[in-house]
Parts: sequence; C-alpha cells; structure tokens
Amino acid sequence: MPRRRSPARRLVRYVFLAIALAFGVWAVGKQWDAVVAGFARLSAPALAGSLVAVVAALLGAMLTWRTLLADLGSPLPLRPAAKVFFVGQLGKYIPGAVWPVLAQMEMGRDLGVPRSRSAAAFFLMMPIQLATGLLVTLVTLGWDKYGWLLLFIPLLLVLLEPKVINTVIGYALRRLKREPLERPLTRRGMLTAFGWSLAGWAAYGVHLYFIAPQIGLVFSVGAFALSWSLGILTFVIPAGAGVREVAMVAVLGPQLDSGAAIAVALSSRIVIIVGDLICAGLAGIAARRDSV
Repeated sequence: MPRRRSPARRLVRYVFLAIALAFGVWAVGKQWDAVVAGFARLSAPALAGSLVAVVAALLGAMLTWRTLLADLGSPLPLRPAAKVFFVGQLGKYIPGAVWPVLAQMEMGRDLGVPRSRSAAAFFLMMPIQLATGLLVTLVTLGWDKYGWLLLFIPLLLVLLEPKVINTVIGYALRRLKREPLERPLTRRGMLTAFGWSLAGWAAYGVHLYFIAPQIGLVFSVGAFALSWSLGILTFVIPAGAGVREVAMVAVLGPQLDSGAAIAVALSSRIVIIVGDLICAGLAGIAARRDSV
C-alpha cells in the first residue's frame, strides 16, 4: 500500500536529486571542449536520432527492471515505475555504487514495494545486462576475435537460473535477518527481462550508429555492448565513467583513427547523460499526480 511521505523524507529526495543533477552537469562540463569538438562533426538530425535511440534504450532498461520487480511480486503501473527507476538512476552519477539502489528502495517503499524486493530487482539487472551484452558482442563482432567471452556466458547462465537466484536471495535475506521474498523469481520473468535487455542493446547500437555511421549498424551494436559490459564490471565507478570510453576507443580503433574514436566515445557519453536527465524529467512530470 502506498505510504505518505514525511517532510523530512521529501527534503532528502530533493537534496539527492540536486546532488545527482550537479554531478551530471559536472560530468558534461569537465569534458566540454572535447564534446563540442565531437558534436561539431555531427548534424542536428544525427544528434536528434541518437538521443531518441538513447531514450528508447533507457526505456528498455526500465522495462527490464519493472519486469523483474513484477515477477518478484510487486507489479507497478508504468508511470510510477518509470519515475522510481529513472529518478533513482540519476544516483549513478554520484560517487559510490549504492545511491541508485538506495533511491529506488526508498521511492519504491512509498508504493508498497519492500526494500528487499527493490534491491533484488536492482542487483539482478546487472548480470542480466552483462550476459545479454556479452551475447550481443559475440554475435555482432565475431566469434574469432571475441570467442574468449564464451568462458563467462555459461557461468552467467548458471547464476541467472531462477532456482539458483532464489536460493542466493533467500540466503542473503536470512543473513541480513530480513523476511524472505513472498514470490520466487520465475523462468518466464527472467526470459521477459532478457528480451527487454536485448532490445535495449539494439537501441544503444542505433544511438552509436547515428554518431558514427561509417562504422556500420551491426558493428555499432557490438561495440557499444562490449564497452558498456566492461563498464558494468566496474560498477563501483560512477556510471562506469572512463572505463566505457576507453573500451569504446579500443573497440573502434580498427574502424576510426584515435581522434575520431575519442570524439565518438565522448559524444556518446554526453548524449546518454542528456537522455538520463530527459527520462527522469519526463517520468517525474508524467507521475506528478501519483503518490511517489
């Protein structure tokens, strides 16, 4: 059942939002000259197309999370779910890996979602995105060059087996002296989440293709999936800052010269930051009348 927010909790959320926005602006400003140089090479339609594709990719991520949350027993309407996810995701720009999940746990609590369930959905997203990202990399960039990634996929698939996940979650909740989850994760829910995650990778690839059409659409999908997966592996860094760009420059090396590859990576980063801000703003406006 939704809960009423106290003035103190409302103030904490405003402070969280202000800090997250400040770090997002700082992430843009510290690379402003390089970003301007990169954007100068792009047309307005290309930038607009890239931004639309990023918003679609972020929507895919939100639907992945919402599917997991529903499968665990907390189905949320689309607008409140979007606000909890997108506003909470702004916390990834704050140093420290805990802010997005803490924000989603607190906002979800107002909608009657137990904190343990919000945390489970959040942490399940990372292995799902990593597994699908590595799979997309193999399919799009070639087995000959990236076949070593096959070593990780069986482990990820085992870890993503619902029976294994439910056992791990149950053990963790017992250790934390928390109530067990009322509903176990199902295979149908996992497969649906996988589908939304794959759709998100496709949209991210379109986003990169608009920025660098000379590398081709298929290569764009694989290059972004690989660089983002490496960023997930270093989730302790705010939004994978730096790691994703270095990986993207390396992957784009055979296709672009170093200067162009750096400009593409930085342009991609800024478009994604803008997309995060747009999604959080639109979700907040759309759910303004909902008690979140």
